[in-house]
Amino acid sequence: QVRLVESGGGLVQPGGSLRLSCAASGIIFSILGMGWYRQAPGKERELVAAITSGGGTNYADSVKGRFTISRDNAKNTVYLQMNSLKPEDTAVYYCHANWWSSAYWGQGTQVTVSS
Repeated sequence: QVRLVESGGGLVQPGGSLRLSCAASGIIFSILGMGWYRQAPGKERELVAAITSGGGTNYADSVKGRFTISRDNAKNTVYLQMNSLKPEDTAVYYCHANWWSSAYWGQGTQVTVSS
């Protein structure tokens, strides 16, 4: 069974930083394309950042220069480093993995940016 487990969410002040982690199990991690999505109340789920099995990355325009996605294949983990956080970053963040036609989702972790 494939599992994705997020951690690292919480409450942070505007301008602060947070690092999300997603640990994968039940599959060879190095073959997976990985991504972070987020969904705010009343909005559609959107792609925040993605990283391929080869290490290529892409980001939503709204987070470019502030967020960094990375992976550690030895630890079966993908990270999202979030800096200069803004209130509009508040959302549930979901880890996503894909391999060919298969897709997997984590349970989500809440990120709240507020004073």
